[in-house]
Amino acid sequence: MTATEAAAARPALPGPPRSATLSMLVRMARDRLSVMTSVAQEYGDAVRLRLGTKSLHFFNHPDHAKYVLVDNSGNYTKGIGMVHARRALGDGLLTSEGELWKAQRKTIQPVFKAKRIADKTEVIAQEAAGLVARLRRHRDGRPVDIREEMTGLTLGVLGRALLEADLGAFESLGESFEAVQDQAIFEMMSLSAVPTWVPLPKQLRFRRARAELERIVARLAAERAAHPTADGDDVLSRLVEAIRREPDARAGRQRMRDELVTMMLAGHETTASTLSWTFYLINRYPQVWERLHAEAVEVLGDRLPTYADLRQLKYTSMVLQEVMRLYPPVWLLPRLAREEDEIGGYRVAAGADVLICPYTLHRHPGFWEAPERFDPDRFEPGKAAGRPRYAYIPFGAGPRVCVGSSLGLLEATIVTACVVRELRLATVPGFDAKAEPMLTLRVRGGLPMTVQSAE
Repeated sequence: MTATEAAAARPALPGPPRSATLSMLVRMARDRLSVMTSVAQEYGDAVRLRLGTKSLHFFNHPDHAKYVLVDNSGNYTKGIGMVHARRALGDGLLTSEGELWKAQRKTIQPVFKAKRIADKTEVIAQEAAGLVARLRRHRDGRPVDIREEMTGLTLGVLGRALLEADLGAFESLGESFEAVQDQAIFEMMSLSAVPTWVPLPKQLRFRRARAELERIVARLAAERAAHPTADGDDVLSRLVEAIRREPDARAGRQRMRDELVTMMLAGHETTASTLSWTFYLINRYPQVWERLHAEAVEVLGDRLPTYADLRQLKYTSMVLQEVMRLYPPVWLLPRLAREEDEIGGYRVAAGADVLICPYTLHRHPGFWEAPERFDPDRFEPGKAAGRPRYAYIPFGAGPRVCVGSSLGLLEATIVTACVVRELRLATVPGFDAKAEPMLTLRVRGGLPMTVQSAE
C-alpha cells in the first residue's frame, strides 16, 4: 500500500454534519466552552468541527496533547486565531514563530530563573498586604469587584517583579489592556480578516488603546534608558539592551512594543483570573476555606510570607491546582500542521487547524472522577498515580509552555494565603459566575463580593 493509499484508508474524523455549519458558528460566537464540551461528549476524543470555510481538528486525549505539544511540536505552529490576534498583539512571545520566537525567548527566559523568582517573594508579599488593607476598607457590606482588585494587584506585582517599574502610574493601563484583549479575541474567533481600519466601535476603541500602550511603552523604555537598574536583569532592561543591537531602530522599537504589551497582558491576566476563580470557589465550598484559613494561620502567624513558607502551604497549593483544573489560565491551544501527520490514527493534512483544549481535557471523565466537582484533595501526593501526565496542562506543555508559570504560582499562593488568613470574601446573593473564554478564562463581567473578617 502506498503512502497515499494508507492516508486515504484512515478513518475520517467524526463530528457534526456539514449541514450544522451555520448553527455551529452561531453557537461558537455565543458560548465556545459549551460547544467544545458538548462535541467532546457526543463524538469522543477526536472531532472535526466545520466553521464557515474552516475545518478544525479537535483532539481531547492526553496522548494527543503530548504528541502535538511535545513529541512532534516542531510540526505544529501557532494556529487558528493567532494570525488574527497578531494584528492586535503584534509579534510578541505569544504569537511569534521560528527564529524570532527563539530570540525573544532567549532574551526573556533568564528573568524567570528560579533564584530570581524566589527573590521576588518579598515584593509579592508587600503587594498582597496592600491588597488586604484595601479590602479591609470594604467591610461595611458594600460589594467590591474582586476581579478588578486582582487585576490591579497582578499589574502591581508584574511591574515591580519583572519590569522594576511602577505601573500604577499609568491609570489608563487596565482599560487599554481590556480593549486589546477584546480585539484579540474578536480577531481570533471571527475566523475572518476584518481590516482594522473598518470603523467598528470595538476597533476604534482598540486603535485608541494601542496608541496609548505605545505611548506607555515608549515612556517606560525612555525612563529605563535614562535610569538603568543596578543589575540590568529585569525584562525592561533586557529589552532595551536587545533593541540597541537591532540594525533597524524602528523595527527594534516595534519589537519592544510587541514584547512588553504581550508580557504585561499575559503576565497579569492569567494570575488575576486564577485568583478570581479561587475566591469564588472557596466561598462556595466553606470546608475548603476553613482548611485554607487554618493552614495560613498556622504557617504564617502574623507575619508576611517568605519563600520558605511555600513548602508548608501544601493545601493552598492543592486548592490552586484544582482551581486551574476547572478554569485553566490557558484554556485553548490552537496549532497549525506544517506537514501531513497522523494523530490518534486520524490523518491530519498539511495546513490543517488542530485544537488542544485544556478546559475539556481537565474535565475528561476518563481521567478525572466526578470531573465537574471542585475537590482539591484529588491533588494530594500519590493520588496522581495512574493519571496521564498530559491530562493536566494548565500552562500548556512542550517548548512553548508558559514562561511565567513559576511566578504566577508563587504569586497566587502568597496572595491566597494572605487574604484567607485575615478575610472572608462572599459573593453577593444571586450571583453565579460564568466563564468568559478570552485570552485567558476569566470571570465574565466581574466578580462582586462582600468582605468580612476571617474570625
